[in-house]
Amino acid sequence: MRTKNYPLIFERSKQGRKSYSLPPLDVPELKLDDEIEEDYIRKNKANLPEVSELELIRHYTGLSTRNFGIDSGFYPLGSCTMKYNPKLNEDIAKLDGFSYIHPYQDPQTVQGALEVMYDLGKHLREITGMEEVSLQPAAGAHGEWTALLMIRAFHEANGDMNRTKVLIPDSAHGTNPASATVAGFESVTIQTNEQGLVDLEDLKKAVGKDTAALMLTNPNTLGLFETEIMEMAEIVHDAGGKLYYDGANLNAIMGYVRPGDMGFDAVHLNLHKTFTGPHGGGGPGSGPIAVTGELAPFLPKPLIKKQGNTYVFDEDLPQSIGRVKPYYGNFGINLRAYTYIRTMGATGLKKVSEYAVLNANYMMRKLSREYDLPFKQHCKHEFVLSGKKQKMLGVRTLDIAKRLLDYGFHPPTIYFPLNVEEALMIEPTETESKDTLDLFIDTMLQIAEETRLNPEIVQDAPHHTVVKRMDETTAARRPILKYDL
Repeated sequence: MRTKNYPLIFERSKQGRKSYSLPPLDVPELKLDDEIEEDYIRKNKANLPEVSELELIRHYTGLSTRNFGIDSGFYPLGSCTMKYNPKLNEDIAKLDGFSYIHPYQDPQTVQGALEVMYDLGKHLREITGMEEVSLQPAAGAHGEWTALLMIRAFHEANGDMNRTKVLIPDSAHGTNPASATVAGFESVTIQTNEQGLVDLEDLKKAVGKDTAALMLTNPNTLGLFETEIMEMAEIVHDAGGKLYYDGANLNAIMGYVRPGDMGFDAVHLNLHKTFTGPHGGGGPGSGPIAVTGELAPFLPKPLIKKQGNTYVFDEDLPQSIGRVKPYYGNFGINLRAYTYIRTMGATGLKKVSEYAVLNANYMMRKLSREYDLPFKQHCKHEFVLSGKKQKMLGVRTLDIAKRLLDYGFHPPTIYFPLNVEEALMIEPTETESKDTLDLFIDTMLQIAEETRLNPEIVQDAPHHTVVKRMDETTAARRPILKYDL
């Protein structure tokens, strides 16, 4: 949609203008009609916009200022850990020895990069309490799928072909049942009890000889620590299943408890979240998996091994599920995560979780004055409120989220998890100051006051953004994805 004073790049176009300046051609010009097959020659003009370099820069710089990012404001998007990405990470990633290498180079010529990835794997094993790591998966859901393929391969290798079901709590991430389905399993929902934790009795009823795994994150998606995790692990393991840890919420427990110590068999980590890789706008991500020794033979190949003083790609994994991504993972994000881990150290990573939990509990108690708090116990790194009080006055959670835009805040996650009515899921992370938290709290309390006194101003929000309230249903069902000349 065109805004009043901001034309599209096509509308800035004037015939003959160019945003590049190339030196004179000093090689023979290729005759396209003679050298290229007819099927590969464009029949029609591309109709690309023609603008000067200055117009091009101003246009896209202007657009960038209308985007919201963690460098420009508070981003309390629950379950996403939108923390600040230190610029030191970027400086390291831009070093020539990292940025100019190619994945097809002889491993002997990229020993430094291989050493970094090998060392990163060692750190991730220590952080998770696991025995082996693969950096291949490209993001969280990809890591889930990869680990589930390994669990399936493990069961099949043991002649256990009937383990077709994956147990998933109703408070789980939405990617969990999707990953289970794509991996060829049937997902079975486990209910949450009144405390917002896994209902052990429902788990006992669901587990059986057909159970392949239980997928779980701890703390869970409600931001609550599963205090009966050891009992859950025993129930699943006694039935012959495996315990899978969704690492999306690792930011809450680093240095305090490890998934391996809780009985988990496989873990995926969101390096782009917990370990500060920039991931707004859809990527890139990195979702390494860490596993017990029992599952290690099924890891994707190759693995990075150290032979003497040389780092090599080990392809000798006869039970491997095979490669799951070209090359060896998203190296740039892995490199940023490595920089972050080395910068923070063990003490720093523990402080990360400490401050993330402190910030979340501080906000939760302050906001519970006006918003319903479905689960009263202390939370971990995130918490879930309900806007059902405001709904009774005609204001929905979506309206509250839109109104936050008027005050310069990115909205929290809304309507998730699904087992909380009018859910508002807030994660402040450890990187925000108390001043920022207080400003957000005051704004949320003010919106609650507006809901009582003047609900229309909330219902019609946002009022002060470049683009006002949109018809999201039409946008989702009938999107316009190209510019029509």
